[in-house]
Amino acid sequence: MTPPERIRHTVVPDHADAPAMSQPDEFDPDDNYTGDADGAEIDNDAGTEVLVWQLLLIINPGDEDAAMQQFAAFQDALDGSDADDIDVMALLEGVIDWKSAFHVEETDAGALIESLTELAARFNLDFDWDVEDPTDDAFLAGASTAALLEAAHEQLRLDGYTLWTRETGDDTVAGWMTLSSDDEAMRVIAPALGIEVRPAGG
Repeated sequence: MTPPERIRHTVVPDHADAPAMSQPDEFDPDDNYTGDADGAEIDNDAGTEVLVWQLLLIINPGDEDAAMQQFAAFQDALDGSDADDIDVMALLEGVIDWKSAFHVEETDAGALIESLTELAARFNLDFDWDVEDPTDDAFLAGASTAALLEAAHEQLRLDGYTLWTRETGDDTVAGWMTLSSDDEAMRVIAPALGIEVRPAGG
C-alpha cells in the first residue's frame, strides 16, 4: 500500500516560493507550507485518496512515517471500494483517533485532557491547565471541554501549532493538531473531503 502517485499541485499556495506538493519519496515535512499560504486552492483533478494523503501529512507534522502508516491503514479499510464514494471521515476515524487526532464525549473533560496531552507529547509539548493536578475529580467536575479546548489552542499557538475541531454531528468533540503554517491548507483540504473544521479557539 503506497500513497497516491499523483501528489504534485494538489494544494497550490499563491506565491512563487511555495514548495510544490511532491510525491511522498520527495516530501520534506519541514518545507510543507512554510510560507504564506493565502490563496491556496484545490487542484480540481485531485482524487479523494490524494486529498486524504495531504490531510494525513498536515495532521502528522514532521512525521511522514506516521502519515504513511495511516494512509496504508486507510487503503486497507477501503477494501477495494472507491474512495470517492464513501464517508471519508467515518473511515479515517479508526485510522487516526488516539494517534494523530482526538474524539471524546463532550462532557468528558478527563478524556479530553488525556487525549490532548498525548497529542502534544508527540511534539514535546505540554499544557498548563492552571491546576496542580488536572486529573483531580473536583477540577474535572467544574471543567468544560469548550474552555479546555480554548486554553489548549491558545497555548499551542505560542509554539506554532493550531488545535482544530471538526463537526461530529453528535455530543462529542473531535479534532487534531497542525502547524500554524498549515492553517490555510487545512481550510482548503478538509472541506474538499466533506469535513467541517475550525480552530478550537474560534
